[in-house]
Amino acid sequence: MKAMLSTAPGGPETLELTEMPQPEPKKGQVRIRIRAAGLNFPDTLIIKDLYQMKPPRPFAPGGEVSGDVDAVGEGVSNVAVGDRVLAMTGFGGFATDIIVDAERVLKIPDAMPYDEASCLVLTYGTSHHALKNRAEIQPGESLLIMGAAGGVGVAAIELAKAAGARVIAAVSSEDKAQFCRDLGADETIIYSRDMDDRATQKAFSDEIKKLSGGEGVDVVYDAVGGAYAEPAVRALAWKGRYLVVGFPAGIPKIPLNLTLLKGSQIMGVFWGAHTAREPKVHAENMADLFRMYADGQIKPRISARYPLEKAADALNLMQDRKVQGKVVLDVQ
Repeated sequence: MKAMLSTAPGGPETLELTEMPQPEPKKGQVRIRIRAAGLNFPDTLIIKDLYQMKPPRPFAPGGEVSGDVDAVGEGVSNVAVGDRVLAMTGFGGFATDIIVDAERVLKIPDAMPYDEASCLVLTYGTSHHALKNRAEIQPGESLLIMGAAGGVGVAAIELAKAAGARVIAAVSSEDKAQFCRDLGADETIIYSRDMDDRATQKAFSDEIKKLSGGEGVDVVYDAVGGAYAEPAVRALAWKGRYLVVGFPAGIPKIPLNLTLLKGSQIMGVFWGAHTAREPKVHAENMADLFRMYADGQIKPRISARYPLEKAADALNLMQDRKVQGKVVLDVQ
């Protein structure tokens, strides 16, 4: 088998295409011949030792894959050799083959192509958990999505519209804004790439309030962080909910008096821990996603595809925040 390995902390250029022995599944495990691997922002962090998960080296990044089961260990009953599947891997997905615990593997519908299957779990799983379980978003409520053109942002747009919410998509360029409008966003905001200035922050907050009818938004989905967070919190409506999803712009410092003044809540969205601690709820959410996919309410938007050996180029696109929707490694 082949894998793009991280052998020392560093950027995408440090990954090395390496030939390795074929792994064999143990009890309760399956081996998947990978056909596609979806990229996510944590893949750019984990190779720099900046993510909460720090696998022992050498390891391959890549937290979600799709492919075919080609070997099963003792006691596996939920899948069989030849099944088309997707899997949550945490890491190890930038490879031709992977060993995964059987409980982390799901069969995919015959009509779902491998590339879309490899993009379904983390982004849509995160956003569905955030909006359904954490924010408990309701029809008619307003939602501001920060970083709306990225993987989790696109998923949030589609899921929010399916839930009957009104969506304001915040992005960094007009082409991303048009992309979000095409997905169904009701309004868009193009924010400055330099949000450190107080006047710029106030203008951003004022624009959010204006587009939400003056009272502020019911829910903020923040996949950006940094200096963008405080003006978004200031634009919350009474009893608004602020969802903490990610920090590509840095970890923010938010004055907690704002939560008191607005009766608002700051809610963490740690989807990985949720799947481990609440497996029954996670299974229900995945059933929701498969149903919505079949009904045409959600569909992964893939903007770029790269071969396995070009994984560094794909990750550079991701960390430079140039992605619209999803990027996939085509391992076929």
